Amino acid sequence: MSYSINRRPLLGGATDSEFEDDLETEVDDPNITIPDEKPFFKSYEPHDKYNLAYIVFYLLGINTLIPWSFFITADDYWMYKFREIHNNSTNLTHTYAELLEQKTDLQASFTSYLSVASAIPNTLFLILNAFISKKVSLTIRMVGSQCAILLLFILTTAFVEMNTDKWQNAFLIITLTTVALVNAASAIFGGSLMGIVGKFSPKYITAMSGGQALGGIFTALAEVCSLWIGASPVLSGLVYFIIGDTMLLLSLIAYILLEKAPFFKHHMIEKVPELDSDYSINREVSFSTNPSVSYTRIIKRIWHYGISIFLIFFISLAVYPAVTVLVESEYKGKGHAWNDIYFVPVVTYLIFSTGDYAGRVLCGILQWPRGKPWLVIFLSVARGIFIPALMFCNAQPRHHLPVYIHSDIYYILITIAFAVTNGYLCNLTFILAPTIVDNQEKEIASAMMGAFLGIGLASGAALSLYMVKAL
Repeated sequence: MSYSINRRPLLGGATDSEFEDDLETEVDDPNITIPDEKPFFKSYEPHDKYNLAYIVFYLLGINTLIPWSFFITADDYWMYKFREIHNNSTNLTHTYAELLEQKTDLQASFTSYLSVASAIPNTLFLILNAFISKKVSLTIRMVGSQCAILLLFILTTAFVEMNTDKWQNAFLIITLTTVALVNAASAIFGGSLMGIVGKFSPKYITAMSGGQALGGIFTALAEVCSLWIGASPVLSGLVYFIIGDTMLLLSLIAYILLEKAPFFKHHMIEKVPELDSDYSINREVSFSTNPSVSYTRIIKRIWHYGISIFLIFFISLAVYPAVTVLVESEYKGKGHAWNDIYFVPVVTYLIFSTGDYAGRVLCGILQWPRGKPWLVIFLSVARGIFIPALMFCNAQPRHHLPVYIHSDIYYILITIAFAVTNGYLCNLTFILAPTIVDNQEKEIASAMMGAFLGIGLASGAALSLYMVKAL
């Protein structure tokens, strides 16, 4: 064994060729090893074991719309609670048709009251959530909001069996206050959830988004089953709210468990390039500790998708469900149960929710157009064609516009296209918005998308009042 020893003085001159000769001699020696520049340990990335996080995001997505869906679906229950009271009227088995023969002022106005009590706090708190995410911890927002919704829903369930006939006005105030508080808490919950999924892959964004549509399918099936078994208004209301209580409780438990999962913690870690890797790996996400986040910068980056999500829901809510719920079958009144009883709940709610769900799932597979925000805006605006298309369907009663689309088949096809495009473009904006901001901005960017969505919902709902009068 021989070694090549460098005997030159430390500061002595040397030519490049001489230095290369020394280097080659050392490298060629099999007893001398050069350290590997690659890190010895690879960063650990936990997996979603058994797809539990995926399932939980589905459940959480369902529960973002459960409160609103069940309040709306229990329409026959509310009509019974606010019916005309007679001294000898204590029977709880009035049919929905009997209750609608002569609507009282409370019955006629309740749906409008419900929409206002829902839309205003929902929009305000979706906007508020985008700003408090830097100051209030994620656990408090998610767990606290779900606990509040569950307690308020239990209170609503307790009123089902109470005799409120002698204090209907007080019951109305209590109900609308409950609805406003539920929607405020639901906005914090939904906005925070959108912020969370913004830090995950499109697969999990699709799970949350698909869960929202699945919630609509769930409540529509509950309404159809209630009609099928001929349940009384009180019984159907009780069943709706008990199911809602159960789903909300399961959602709360599931989220608490999800927060402890290594997979969830890994994605909620905030990568800070300036800091040591060991420190950043073990540092939990907390927007309250990151002063570098700029709301102005985020809005400048995502405003294209924010405008798109606003337009999607503004157009949808302008006619759905205010106008679509009025569309009747062309064969109504001929004694067929499908045309007289099931047409509206199946087409307006079940088929729309199913199409909406299909569009969201499709977007999870194919995100087109990517990197072209102006094209996304154009497609969102193009959906405006559905407003006149649905307005000219057989919505009754009407006083100003003629009916051009009488066929049930054409109406169903329009509804399917309307629903699929709603779900596809909605999910597309949710998936693409977090991809154009920095990692530490993803949660706030997704929460801001929720705020744009809320403004679209409120604006569309307000416009729907005029759309109905324009028929």
